[in-house]
Amino acid sequence: MLLALAEYLSQYYSAFNVFSYLTLRAILGILTALSIALLVGPYMIKKLSHKQIGQVIRDDGPESHFSKAGTPTMGGALILVAIAVSTLLWGDLNNHYVWVVLIVTLLFGVVGWIDDYRKVVHKDTKGLIARHKYFWQSLIGLGAAIYLYMNAQSANETLLLIPFMKDVFIDLGPFYILLTYLVIVGSSNAVNLTDGLDGLAIMPTVMVAGALGIFAYLTGHYNFSNYLGIPYIHGVGEIVVICAAFVGAGLGFLWFNTYPAQVFMGDVGALALGAGLGIIAVVVRQEIILFIMGGVFVMETVSVILQVASYKLTGRRIFRMAPIHHHFELKGWPEPRVIVRFWIITVILVLIGLASLKIR
Repeated sequence: MLLALAEYLSQYYSAFNVFSYLTLRAILGILTALSIALLVGPYMIKKLSHKQIGQVIRDDGPESHFSKAGTPTMGGALILVAIAVSTLLWGDLNNHYVWVVLIVTLLFGVVGWIDDYRKVVHKDTKGLIARHKYFWQSLIGLGAAIYLYMNAQSANETLLLIPFMKDVFIDLGPFYILLTYLVIVGSSNAVNLTDGLDGLAIMPTVMVAGALGIFAYLTGHYNFSNYLGIPYIHGVGEIVVICAAFVGAGLGFLWFNTYPAQVFMGDVGALALGAGLGIIAVVVRQEIILFIMGGVFVMETVSVILQVASYKLTGRRIFRMAPIHHHFELKGWPEPRVIVRFWIITVILVLIGLASLKIR
């Protein structure tokens, strides 16, 4: 929106050309999203508390969590507002990648909002029925996958890149649709499973989004992509603006979500952010790198799968409780220790992912 205005004004005053630079708009995107989150956050928390939209705590969870009952939830709506406003202000609204990422993120947020609303307002502990939630997730994920496949302008847009290997690409063809669907839906649910401790999910999301923004910038820049051996995709660099919005909104939310949390993001935030990371990774052709950098999300998901499979097959549990962050809590780790150590793991994994740019 402001980009279009700046382009118009640049006809009369050349200084406005500065807004054509992605790096500047990315910085402004971070600051805008961060400012919105910090300014609106206190008002939102007050309103959620007044309407008694509080978190419901599992009876079988760690005892240390019982005191969190009633803490305002559905705070993820604040993140989505900050992301949407920042992207609309500083992004190129003629770029279809921007719209795909933004729409997928917001639609998953709607699914999460309905789930949260049923839990905290209607007092339905089950929320949105699992099969219904999965149906809507699948519909949105498949819709995005088919759209991207049908509108691909070059072969590079459907290649699977193998990290740490030079010039090794797999032409997915129609299988691109299946992979895209799995990445979007899988990432959405993985972040949702991770969102169980104060700040545990949001900081890894911020770090992964920031790293994907670097990949987006390099992939959309012909000279850099050619130098690094990354398939060039015209226009995908614009995704760096929405990645920046993710970072700013996430940091702003963390201000209120850090231990002890004043507000939780709920499914409205977790499902949306996970799907957002997934669709961004698809657009910049870094699905495997997302798997690496989002290793904490993967670990949480695998722990649930293993726990359920083991219990059904043998009647025994592998972990004291799943997802795995609860296992460490029940072993006696204080909540802040679990959170910070998982953050440290994410830092290491993100650095490994970024190293793939040169190690080939």
